[in-house]
Amino acid sequence: MKTTMMTALVALTAFLGAETADAADYTLSINTALTTADPLYKGLEAFQSAVAERSNGALEVKLFPNSQLGADEDVLEQARAGAPVAVVVDGGRLAVFQKEFGVLGAPYLASGYEGIRKIVTSPLFEEWVKKLHDSSGHQILSFNWWQGERHLWTNVPVKTPADLSGVRMRTPGAPVWVETVSAMGATPTPMPFSEVYSGLEQKVIDAVEAQLPAGQGAKLFEVTKHLTKTAHINLITGIVTSAPWFDGLPAELQTILREEALKAGDTASYGTRDALARIETELTDAGMTVSEADTAAFREATAGVYEKLGYGDLRDQLQAIANN
Repeated sequence: MKTTMMTALVALTAFLGAETADAADYTLSINTALTTADPLYKGLEAFQSAVAERSNGALEVKLFPNSQLGADEDVLEQARAGAPVAVVVDGGRLAVFQKEFGVLGAPYLASGYEGIRKIVTSPLFEEWVKKLHDSSGHQILSFNWWQGERHLWTNVPVKTPADLSGVRMRTPGAPVWVETVSAMGATPTPMPFSEVYSGLEQKVIDAVEAQLPAGQGAKLFEVTKHLTKTAHINLITGIVTSAPWFDGLPAELQTILREEALKAGDTASYGTRDALARIETELTDAGMTVSEADTAAFREATAGVYEKLGYGDLRDQLQAIANN
């Protein structure tokens, strides 16, 4: 009898130990440059909660706002090396690994969330996901995290591309962003978003292009005077993690991560959409001058970016998907 009880106790201890080990092993740390006030961050919190509930605590998601784990590029390299980390990142930063992703940040590809969502949930996009996994060691969980359309934050009025001549404008360093800013007439100046406020304050840069939630969260209204609504880039981002780490998960946890990331991406994106009018009003109340740009002029000025980067044919294919 004692032997039977001892055997059962050992088995129970081993089982509980395995459960504890699983919970410790399956932890995903997600880095984002966004603040906790950003509507997209609310989606990340929904994702965190849903994964914990659906996995019965076997998989824990930890969130690190304000780039606490480092620059996006650094976290991508950590993921590539197999670390259990992820980052909310745009397609431009993935283009260095798989060129197709760069087109997602090209100017005037699609309007609003609905059109761009069709692209990033299409069978064609899933082919890109597989290519990225196999070629670079990155796994996309979902790419339907819409942060809004990007506009110009400046200290001088802007109506047309000619007004940006000589303006040093911060942008991410990916080629599609740099070429777009250059085509609009400004001088592209790559720098981490976390350095933008001080860069404007110290006049290292003159302007920045950013979506409303991020600009408000970074308090850009304190260091710029004019918001010009160009909507030149429809910023869609995704959660990108380590392919080796992801492949080592049980199949059911892989499914949970991808399905819940898609659901939470919708929650975040619709939250962003619903917050835009309020944010614009608050920026006006804070003293900013908000104006509409001559978007036809900006569209014409940036049209050549696609051909310059080799995305001409892909643009037509993706716009057909977005408009379907």
